[in-house]
Amino acid sequence: MTTTPTRLSKQARREQLLDVAVAIVRTQGADGLTLVTLAEAAGVSRPITYDHFGTRPGLLLALYRRLDDRHRAVVAQALEAAAPTADEVARVISAAYFACATDMPEFAAVSAAVKGNPEMEAIQHDMLDSYADLMAAALRPHSGLTPEALRLRCVGVLGAAEAIAAELNRERVAADDAVTALADLIVGGLAAEADR
Repeated sequence: MTTTPTRLSKQARREQLLDVAVAIVRTQGADGLTLVTLAEAAGVSRPITYDHFGTRPGLLLALYRRLDDRHRAVVAQALEAAAPTADEVARVISAAYFACATDMPEFAAVSAAVKGNPEMEAIQHDMLDSYADLMAAALRPHSGLTPEALRLRCVGVLGAAEAIAAELNRERVAADDAVTALADLIVGGLAAEADR
């Protein structure tokens, strides 16, 4: 008895293509990812990849969004289980951030690849804003800062987190040390100006 291959729904096909795109970036870097290399690796025709993503920047953007969504979901899930103390919330944010940085090394490559395109950078800034808002909401109960000041510190901490993640991915620092350094930065930034 022969079976007919099942045709994937458009959404299932898109997810499959993004899975293959992650694998390509992981093994060849973002420069190795094009609509043509994706079609070949996924075993589909080129028009299918063009239909889903339109252009290489469209593909990179879709991949970046997917990785970012996964990253934020991991952090949000970890925060739900965190003990309600500033130190624990900071440690959970830090550990989740660096777990994503090491478990998804392609995130940094895709992030670098989207830089330079104004539309893509605008979306990247929106995603950074969303992540800063997530952090600020988790930290608000532990800070005497105004919401605006706390959010700004979260933006600064995210810049530090990106730099520390680069050190971690280059194996210049151990994961535990990276988590401790970022958690210390987070907790140190929670104090209100009047407390100093």
